Formats: sequence, C-alpha cells, structure tokens
Amino acid sequence: MKKSFLFSLLALLLINTVSFAQESFEDLMKYGVTQSNLGNYSQAQSAFSKALALKPEDAIAHYNRAVTKANLKDNRGAINDFDKALELNPRYAAAFAGRGQSKARQDDHKGALQDYNSSIALDPVDANTYFVRGQSKMKLENYKGALSDFIKSLSLTPDNALAYTASGIAKQKLEDYKGSLDDFTKSIEINNKRSSSFSGRAQSKMKMGDFKGAIADYGKALELTPEDAESLYFRGYCKSQMEDYQSALTDFDRALGQDPENATAYYGRGFAKSKLGNTKSAIEDFNKAISIGNIETNKVLYSGPITKQVLDDLRNNVVERLKMAEMSPERSEVYYNRGLSKARSSDAKAAIEDYNKAIALNPTYSEAYFTRGMLKSQMGDQRSAIQDCTNAIKLNSKYAEAYYVRGIIRHALGDTDGCNDLSKSGELGYTPAYAVIRDYCN
Repeated sequence: MKKSFLFSLLALLLINTVSFAQESFEDLMKYGVTQSNLGNYSQAQSAFSKALALKPEDAIAHYNRAVTKANLKDNRGAINDFDKALELNPRYAAAFAGRGQSKARQDDHKGALQDYNSSIALDPVDANTYFVRGQSKMKLENYKGALSDFIKSLSLTPDNALAYTASGIAKQKLEDYKGSLDDFTKSIEINNKRSSSFSGRAQSKMKMGDFKGAIADYGKALELTPEDAESLYFRGYCKSQMEDYQSALTDFDRALGQDPENATAYYGRGFAKSKLGNTKSAIEDFNKAISIGNIETNKVLYSGPITKQVLDDLRNNVVERLKMAEMSPERSEVYYNRGLSKARSSDAKAAIEDYNKAIALNPTYSEAYFTRGMLKSQMGDQRSAIQDCTNAIKLNSKYAEAYYVRGIIRHALGDTDGCNDLSKSGELGYTPAYAVIRDYCN
C-alpha cells in the first residue's frame, strides 16, 4: 500500500511536470503578465524566463522580464533585458522609457534622460515618460526643464495628482510660491490622501508668510503620516513664528523622537526653550546641534539675516536644504544663538567665545559683531565695543541700533561724533535715539 501511494505521487508529479513543460509560449506570457499584475514578480519573472527559453529572440518577453526585475529592484538585470529588447527592436519606445527608469534608480540621471528623449521621440504622447523625465531633470537641478515636462504630462493626463505635486515642487524651486500653492491645491482636490501634497502646500504658505495656514496643512499631512519628522519640524518652526513656543516645543520633541540626529530640530527646540526661559536646556540643545553639525548629511533649512533681538524669530525664508558644512554661515548662527543663551545666563566670557566662533565661520555676520559689541560694553571694554559696532555698520550701513550703541559709547567717552551717530540712528528709524539727543546733545 505504501509503495503504491508513493508511485501515485510520482505519477502525479510527472503528469504536472509534463503538463507544465508542454505550456506554450503564449500561455507562459499570459501567466507572467497575470502574476506581474498581481504583484507576484518572482513568479512572473520565472514564467517570462521559461517563455524566453522557447523564444529567446522575442523583444516583448525580454521587456516583460525587465519590468519584473525592476520591480524586484534588480536594476542591473533589468537594464540587461531592456538592452536585449532594444537590440531586437530599436524602436521600442516603452523599453527606452523602462531602461531610463532603471538608470534613474541607479542615480544615472544623465543616462536616463537620453533614454527618455529616445522614448519621447518615438512616442510623443506618453504622459508618464514626460513625468519621469521631469523627475530626472529635478535631480539634475534643471527646474525649468522639469516644470515644462510636468506641464506636458498634465496636458496629457489632467487628473494626475502626483504630477501636480511634482509641478508644485518645481515651482517652489523656481520661487513661484503662488503657482506652487495652486498646484498643490489641485493635487489635493484630486486626491486628498497624499500627505506630500499637504506638506508641499504648507511649505509654499510658509514661504509666503502664511504661518497659520502652513500649520493647518502640516496638521493635515500629519493626520496621514503621524510621525513624519520633517512635517513635525516645520510645523514647530511655524509655531515659533506665531510665538506659540510651548506647542512648538512639543513638535520639536516629536521630530527628534523620529530623527534623533536632526541638528536643525535641536536648534529649533533650543530656540523654543530659550523663549520659554529654560536657558540651560536651550544651551544643551544648541550644543547638540553644533555637535551633529559635523555630520555631512545634516541639513540646514534657513537663509537670510537673523533678527537683532535676543533669540528672536528664526529666519523667515525657508529655502532648499543645504549641507551643513564646517564653515557654513548657517552653522555660525547656532554658535550665535548659543552665545545669546549664555549671555542670558550671565556667562559673558563663554558668550563672547561663541560670538567669536560665529564671526570666524561667517565674517559678514553683522548681528554677531553688534551683539558682541554690546556685551563688551557691558564688561567695560568700550574701545573694543566701538570697533565691533563699526564692523557691524560696515557690513550693514542701515544698522540703526549699531549707530545708537556706538553713539552712546562715544558720547560717554567724550567723543562729539557720538551725537552724529545718534542722529544717524534716528534718521534710520530708531526713535529712542531722539530722546538721548534731546537730553545729552543739545
């Protein structure tokens, strides 16, 4: 009985094997396509390989197997099959497009562009090829070219939410924030379940100074992806701009929970803590930001001058991320803000050391010269304080506060030019200068 059962199993296996072996090229191709559509890429690849064993010179079979390899992240293998498909059919537009996408996944965007161009020359109405070509142009920082491709893709598929999002990002790179906002809005109207559309629109609003609107959109993005560190960080930044420091602190905490090596999140949290009076902890966060800043992959998110008030607003204009290099002006800002916190803690010597570092990293940092000058004046080093104010004025000829402080110090030292400085400060809009002039210069 046992032997009979085993022979039955062998017979069944033989029947199945013979049956499979007798499957036609067409049956294998259909089976492969079906499995590929179901996401069963390994089974699909196996079927296409068996089909190619029957017809090794079939371009479509090579193309189909290339697509399954690409879906299995075997981009090198996919490129080999796309190569063969194009060898067999040099006018195979889809094979050019597919090979371009595999090259792009390997960061060969220049090679990808060549393939996309060939594909579009053969098939000028394929919306997806314009879209992926636009993506490669974005990687190569050809933002105008990318936008043109996204617009062409949308002309062929007007309801493509992803293309509107991509167009919005390209417009942000080109500083067309109103246009980008409109594109993100259209994307959301088509598909309101994509968090990147809400976060993209939030960034456009932030660029335009609509921090309240940006907070609302980051909130929508976070409903869809609750632990997205970038959205948490930017929402915290916007809340800081709205002076909601306690809520900003919560967002920075959550962002750091997801991304513990985010230097800018430590910087933002340190700022919020300093505004809430937690100076010691703020300094610790600034220290951490400086420490992490040595890691090349960390990014900084702001450009433009920092305000002159102690630990006042973070910079308003958010720009594309720049690497935080050792000698970057952005890193000097972290030293500057840590110096402000140390000055608040009455550690004047340590504060000046940080101002020195900020100036060494960014010799055009007028606010650092001015703030260092004020601290030196408080420490009794008036001559050096005058020099710092002078340096600040050389860098910013409309620095009213620097004229004011230099004027007071000069007048106190018996220098008649002090009143001229105070007058210049008043002309530049710093009205407290006039009260000093009235009391001491007339």
